Amino acid sequence: MAKFVDRQAEIRELNNMMKSPGSKLVVVYGRRQVGKTTLLLNWVREENLPYIYWVARRETTSAVRQGFAQAFWRWAYPDLEDPKPPLFDTWQELFEQMARMIGDRPLIVIWDEFPYAVESDPSLPSHLQAAWDQLFKENHLTLILVGSHIGMMVDLLNYQAPLYGRITAQFHVEQLPFATLLDFFPEHQPAERVATYAVLGGVPAYLERFDANLSLTENIRKHLFQRWGLFQREPIYLISDLVREPRHYENVMRAVASGHHTSSEIARSTRIEPYNLGSYLNRLRALGLIERHIPATIPPADRRTSKRSRYHLRDPYLRFYYRFLEPNIDMIEQGSLDKLWELIHDGFRAFVGMTAFEELCREWTLAQSHAGKLHLSAQIVGNDWSKDAQTDVVAIDWKGKEILVGECKWSVHPVGRAVLRDLVNKSPLVIPDPDWRIFYALFARAGFTNPTRVEAEKLGALLVDLETIDTDLRNALK
Repeated sequence: MAKFVDRQAEIRELNNMMKSPGSKLVVVYGRRQVGKTTLLLNWVREENLPYIYWVARRETTSAVRQGFAQAFWRWAYPDLEDPKPPLFDTWQELFEQMARMIGDRPLIVIWDEFPYAVESDPSLPSHLQAAWDQLFKENHLTLILVGSHIGMMVDLLNYQAPLYGRITAQFHVEQLPFATLLDFFPEHQPAERVATYAVLGGVPAYLERFDANLSLTENIRKHLFQRWGLFQREPIYLISDLVREPRHYENVMRAVASGHHTSSEIARSTRIEPYNLGSYLNRLRALGLIERHIPATIPPADRRTSKRSRYHLRDPYLRFYYRFLEPNIDMIEQGSLDKLWELIHDGFRAFVGMTAFEELCREWTLAQSHAGKLHLSAQIVGNDWSKDAQTDVVAIDWKGKEILVGECKWSVHPVGRAVLRDLVNKSPLVIPDPDWRIFYALFARAGFTNPTRVEAEKLGALLVDLETIDTDLRNALK
């Protein structure tokens, strides 16, 4: 079985759910390779719960139905080497037989890749709704529907869907947090783990493939430069599994990864008409592949309708793939791996600083605020931009009229006093109102010079180095 790391919060939620009486219909979804199956199987095994696990495939309706039946027969007749179920012509027949076999016994049924079964028979949710209302609702069955097709799984929860109102709980399995990378790479220093996180994010299946005994550079060359490996195929599978015509969606993500973040920039880059682009962006956002950023200083009442938005790829590996690998796929095909690494190396430090490191600084700020360890209690933590100023970290207490502005530096050299002075000088361009109380913070990979520390003490500014971020985020996870 795959390595099981963290997920204690998810385990607690699952156990709390099981404390309520009666049958339960549960939806579990998340992107490919994020560890949904590993989570559920570890949970039922560690808690010693009776369960059936079955994964659907892209097959005919009859084959899907018989495969599901076969899983039940193996559970019902464990002493038989290969029990053979009868043929079921309809879902109703199978569900009726399942209800008789389960009886009053408690049972968890994990139906993995449920969207594949729905593809084979779009009427399946309606049949399942009827079976739930008539056969399963009053017994001790916990039916868990699992899927990587986020859009289709979320559609099960819509008020027009057959199963609407019957779902007991829904779990969106997210990528692992940065703090868990220490479990995968215990000998790596924080800077290398941040860089690894910038490449792979918190996808367990990716992290497991990297060798903890190799450096990040060696792992990238060994695994990401393969012509036919998982990492070359994964973006194609990830997107084509979610949308029917991936070409335009790929063009949008390619444009965003190359630095086009506003809707007008994306439209010009992709040559998609602006009135059509919105549908692609909304779909990619719904699927969790793109996220919309709004300046942190936009008031809460205006955030929903604000047009001052930028789009960013949400998935770290897709950011790395479309930024460095996909544009240079010919180098991989021709075996020009040294040249490719030189090209990546030239822009890699800036890439890590602008993606993973800035995100972790904002995550640290939010965690410290929740823990009551900041000067203010922030309702919003994000970044901010205008034509006059760009600010990496902005935390705002709208009620108390207090704001923290911060700068992130991924340099290998300690941060000098000039950076702090620049932050102070541009801060009036960031604050919503001159009457607000303002705090300052610098975040640095390599620490700070002594003059910077002296200046920070005068200003009451926070100086946060990478060791502190690493330690505090791991403590917050506990």
